[in-house]
Amino acid sequence: MSQLSFEFPDSSVKQFDEGITAEDIAKSIAVSLSKKAVAAKVDDHFVNKDEPLHKGGKIEIVTADSDDGLSVLRETAAQILKMAIANEFKNIHFGESAADDDGFFVDTDKPDTQISVDQLADLSQSMHKIIKEDLPIKVVFLSAADANEAIGDDPYQKELVKQNEVDGQVKFFQIGDFKSIAEGAVLPSTGKVKIFKLLSVAGAYWQGKSSNPMLQRIYATAFNKQKELDADLEKRQEAHERDHRVIGNQLDLFFVDPKVGAGLPYWMPNGATIRRTIERYIVDKEVTNGYEHVYTPVLANLDLYKQSGHWAHYREDMFPPMDMGDGEMLELRPMNCPSHIQIYNHHIRSYRELPLRIAELGMMHRYEKSGALSGLQRVREMTLNDGHTFVALDQIQEEFKNILNLMVDVYHDFDINDYTFRLSYRDPQNTEKYFDDDEMWTRAQTMLKGAMDEMGLQYTEAEGEAAFYGPKLDVQTKTALGNEETLSTIQLDFMLPERFDLHYVGEDGKQHRPVMIHRGLVSTMERFVAYLTEIYKGAFPTWLAPHQVKIIPVSQDKHGDYAKKINEQLRKLKIRSSVETRAEKMGYLIRDAQTHKIPYTLVVGDEEVNGNSVSVRRYGEKDTQSESLDGFVDEIQKDIASYSREDNQ
Repeated sequence: MSQLSFEFPDSSVKQFDEGITAEDIAKSIAVSLSKKAVAAKVDDHFVNKDEPLHKGGKIEIVTADSDDGLSVLRETAAQILKMAIANEFKNIHFGESAADDDGFFVDTDKPDTQISVDQLADLSQSMHKIIKEDLPIKVVFLSAADANEAIGDDPYQKELVKQNEVDGQVKFFQIGDFKSIAEGAVLPSTGKVKIFKLLSVAGAYWQGKSSNPMLQRIYATAFNKQKELDADLEKRQEAHERDHRVIGNQLDLFFVDPKVGAGLPYWMPNGATIRRTIERYIVDKEVTNGYEHVYTPVLANLDLYKQSGHWAHYREDMFPPMDMGDGEMLELRPMNCPSHIQIYNHHIRSYRELPLRIAELGMMHRYEKSGALSGLQRVREMTLNDGHTFVALDQIQEEFKNILNLMVDVYHDFDINDYTFRLSYRDPQNTEKYFDDDEMWTRAQTMLKGAMDEMGLQYTEAEGEAAFYGPKLDVQTKTALGNEETLSTIQLDFMLPERFDLHYVGEDGKQHRPVMIHRGLVSTMERFVAYLTEIYKGAFPTWLAPHQVKIIPVSQDKHGDYAKKINEQLRKLKIRSSVETRAEKMGYLIRDAQTHKIPYTLVVGDEEVNGNSVSVRRYGEKDTQSESLDGFVDEIQKDIASYSREDNQ
């Protein structure tokens, strides 16, 4: 019998007879380990713990209490769900299924009507029945011909058979008479799954392509303990309440119309007000800090992006070029930097102009797959708060510090405090993704690191996260639900000035090559508004709120004129206010203002008219407070001027 060689996580290597199982390997290490084992990973591929092994490699024993162990549990639950669906619906077809950090899902298709959310309870009962029977789950290998016979006329499974065939065989999981194409590893029997929850249903394109049929995706999750499921459900409820798509609908901020296209949001007046306020803030902030704002076209000749390198390195994320019929090929821009280079190159530049800071709220387009689009977070059309600084070599570190200080100042005004710094370097082995110039990369990475060290800031280093043309500082922030995403970047670039032959005339009268610094303070308007919506849970601070004041007269006949007078006074001060005119009960109107998360609700009746005062109810508070009108106006103006920060008042 031939021997197989396995390398363990501690780098030790052991030999075993071919056909040994992961469970036996675990037992050779420790009996206690074999009892905890639920599967193994060989060369990062899951295998069942009782599955005979015929190839060696790097091996890791997967225990129930690990993240991988949770994936095995969820994969098992997915197989049980498939069997329950097959039992309930005889004409069902299966698409893809997967287990991940968020739970698991199963895609299905029915010729008549799709599975509805109302049927999840019955499917859950069917799963409990299968679990109670504690049926063994076996691994079987079928030839391609036998596999196609086993799956019948299911067109999606036939495609998966082709994709999963290895050495003429396809791996299946079998529970009783039910067979399903195997992905990952599963527990030895259905009875091992105790705690699960079917969550929701939604449409999903077959294999994520919008040109493919729309299937019905059932989302679910599973855990080892009930308290873990309860905590997860609580987190999901919080996620739902903070979801910018849900809040966007509640507050009428934006919508996406399938008639126009996925990933192309419409900004409603409320959302447009928030966005416009942010844009005005950013432009004013940048102009104050020495940036010159420009407008550049969203279309450019394809040759521009070939020269910049975006076409070679970024082509899959760009829309197809448009043939203008006369040999000219126009491209929707995926990046603004080549446009700002043209601004720089339009004049002969002197060292006296450096640093030259160019900024724009630049619209860009990205070729995103339909399955990846999500509200405002992932879109096909976006407006980036973009800026590029052209500097002399000896100005790099000082300009880097200026940009970083500006970022921190902006974060303070938006009350963003939870962020970290990451220096993103190239992967020197990946010469296809990254511009091949070792000297340039070493020089740029050293300068970026030196600037961070000089400022005394803590940071992590990440290889393989750089832009294709240079290293960058990524500012990583936590979303409202604890997920990490990149909010801002500062990128150092020696490559594009070289490619576009940029120069400035130095003090010595000779031509010198500038260095280009790319930076985005708050990402795109779309992603930033989504981020803020979830952070604030829709309760925007007064300076950002689309409606800052709602004025409710107790009686339209008696107090309506006074309400209108207050409204006119506030609007002249550029405060976003309106008068409630609906003939509803007072309690309902106040609750409605709270539901729409308006910072200030003013109630005016006889007492307020006679005393030139207002009864103020702030968002989130139950009580009202009587104030003079002048006092309230002074208060809200300070609130807005200080960006609603208490420590600035």
